[in-house]
Amino acid sequence: MPAAKSEVADGTPATTEASMLYMVIEQFKDALAIYRRFGEKGRMMPDGLNYISSWIDTDLKVCYQLMETEDPALFPRWTENWDDLMEFKIVPVRTSAETAAIVERSPDSLKS
Repeated sequence: MPAAKSEVADGTPATTEASMLYMVIEQFKDALAIYRRFGEKGRMMPDGLNYISSWIDTDLKVCYQLMETEDPALFPRWTENWDDLMEFKIVPVRTSAETAAIVERSPDSLKS
């Protein structure tokens, strides 16, 4: 069953209780080889790990990729296909609208 999705006012995918957004920061070792493999094999992601969008810096060294999943244990199954060509940092994130709603419901949630 695919991850449940919801939308905020600006059309940005939002998390639900069943799924979470992740910002995947990829440090490229060899951009040409990455794009070659991507062209030949695609993203090579397991079912349940969903690509949303990505942005590449102008030097072709870093990719910021937004993904969604109910099961963060799927990330290693995906990254092992690319470990030789890039390093990964995977960060759980929320949209600004979600964060604002959380803070509105519970202002003390921002205290450290």
